[in-house]
Amino acid sequence: MIQLIDLNKFFEDKHVLQNINANFYPGVANLVIGASGGGKSVLVKTMVGLETPTSGQVLFEEQDYHNLEYDKQQALRREIGMLFQGTALFDSLTVEQNVEFPLLMFSEMSKEERMERVNLCLSKVNLHNANQKVPSEISGGMKKRVGIARAIALPIKYLFCDEPNSGLDPLTSRVIDNLLHDITKEFGITTIINSHDMKTVKDIGEHIVFMHQGQKWWEGSKEELPEAQKSNPELDAFVKASF
Repeated sequence: MIQLIDLNKFFEDKHVLQNINANFYPGVANLVIGASGGGKSVLVKTMVGLETPTSGQVLFEEQDYHNLEYDKQQALRREIGMLFQGTALFDSLTVEQNVEFPLLMFSEMSKEERMERVNLCLSKVNLHNANQKVPSEISGGMKKRVGIARAIALPIKYLFCDEPNSGLDPLTSRVIDNLLHDITKEFGITTIINSHDMKTVKDIGEHIVFMHQGQKWWEGSKEELPEAQKSNPELDAFVKASF
């Protein structure tokens, strides 16, 4: 479980995150939604340590990430997988080498053990016979799947996804959504998905945090969303504009 407690972030005099309190649960797809400029990207970057909060806490199982000693912070970092919006694959490496990369960096596995893990992860995202291809030889949807495989190569507890459906057609977007859902359930991962795609919310969103103008305006389950829209005009407007 990840908890945010009174989280604030300033960029000079701009108050980008304002007193955020929120929870993110294991084994479910946690969606951070909101319009562009609402603070959701900064929120996720602060959670994974790419940004430092001005004040407040980011607790991973009650450990304050930003106040941990370096060794403990690095150990926790190895339990975090990330799927970037642009996939961030290494163009010069094969699919196999891209997925193997975090294992080379952060594990002591033998070559045989690494290849076994790489092939397992590629099978989880339904990528077969693509090991020796390079990113330029595969589609955008396949690149996303390689990104997911790389993100779960290490035995992670937390998976952060930044706009995983960006640039994909609706059918491929649903494939990626279903993969993220299945992996979350199978491994019991705390998955946080930064998205403005309400189809993703409707299909796999289980716990939802709605960001608006740097503030958390609503948090709850997908089932509670329709009722929440009645009393939250900003949430209602966002949901209706997203379809």
